[in-house]
Amino acid sequence: MQFVEEIVVDEFLPTFRSLLAGELRERGLTQSEVATVLGISQSAVSKYAHGDVTVNDRIADDERVTALVDELGEGLADGDVTPVQALIETEVLIRELEGGSDLLAQLHEEAVPELADRDSSFRVHDPESELRTSERVLSSLRRGLGILENASGFATLIPAVGSNLVACTPDAEGVDDVAGVPGRIFDVKGRATVPTSPEFGVSEHVATVLLSARRHGSDAAAAINVAYDPDLLEELSERGHVTAEFDESGDVDESVGTAIDDQPDATVLYQTGGMGIEPLIYVLGSDAESVADSVRTLL
Repeated sequence: MQFVEEIVVDEFLPTFRSLLAGELRERGLTQSEVATVLGISQSAVSKYAHGDVTVNDRIADDERVTALVDELGEGLADGDVTPVQALIETEVLIRELEGGSDLLAQLHEEAVPELADRDSSFRVHDPESELRTSERVLSSLRRGLGILENASGFATLIPAVGSNLVACTPDAEGVDDVAGVPGRIFDVKGRATVPTSPEFGVSEHVATVLLSARRHGSDAAAAINVAYDPDLLEELSERGHVTAEFDESGDVDESVGTAIDDQPDATVLYQTGGMGIEPLIYVLGSDAESVADSVRTLL
């Protein structure tokens, strides 16, 4: 498994730094000055100068690369461009070369031939591709779950039905666009236990509450359910959360919609239970990490 970022680190950066170091040396900067400007060691500059670093000719010959090297070499040497500005300009070029079927994308596909077997409509290098969007959601969710697993006392907040931390894609429409923990998070002998890795389409309950809130104007992209406790609700309110009650015994979408209409800025939804319904609190947030952090601060 090789990511395009590895192509950047292994191929682009050594080549680009070598070209830029040579350009700066030609403009009169000492080896020490070049090292300071590029944020690398003098020994690294020496390696670039003596050709001890392998240069990717396809990258070195790209007109956009050579143009940026000339531009930054002149600006850094004259003091008209700061190292931070140079970094930003280089980042912009890297993102351009990673996109679509551009140079770094080509090098990546050559390093991982299996990518060519994917459907032609699939672009792994498109930052807005469905795969990358889904992976960002899952990555955020894994980090959020890690926060909860390591939070001492979180198990005490898990309701009898279990907790679930969920997160959705930006254009989520249904539960298949929401990722969560298969089987939910349970209290096993006083320890929060995540049975398996998060997946899409496995949480109907918490996902429905999140989707309903979003349909009625909430910008939340993640949520978790915890056991209901009036003191806990009060503490969330004291920490700046806006709370809103809804009735889960009826139509959830309609009930959550009414709650959001009454409290458009609500970040905590709760219901006090009923016949066969356990009282629960739902904490909403912009991503899984922020939701997990909100819960962790309560412990």
